[in-house]
Amino acid sequence: MQAWSEDQDSIGTIVKMMGDPSGSFTDATGMKMKYPEGPASVGILGRCKRHAMYVEDGEVKYIAESETEDDPAGDDDPSASCAPAMLKAVQKKLFED
Repeated sequence: MQAWSEDQDSIGTIVKMMGDPSGSFTDATGMKMKYPEGPASVGILGRCKRHAMYVEDGEVKYIAESETEDDPAGDDDPSASCAPAMLKAVQKKLFED
C-alpha cells in the first residue's frame, strides 16, 4: 500500500490507502466479488469489487460500486467509483443532509 500511495502521490493527503489481507473488511462491507468461475480459477480468491467509500467520523455515508452483471470486478468501467463520480455523489449527499 505504501508503494501505491507513493505512486498515486497521496502521502500526506486525506486519502488513506489500506490493505485487507485477511478479507475481513471486504466481507463485513459486502464487497466480496461473487465470481462464478473467474478469479478463483486463476488463483485469486476473495477479491473485492472495485468500490469507493465516503466515510465521515467512522460512519460510511456513501458507497459506490463499479460492478455490473457482465463485469463483477468493475474493471472494465470503474467510473462509478472513480474520483469525479465520488465527488459528485458526496457533494449531492452534503446538500441533502
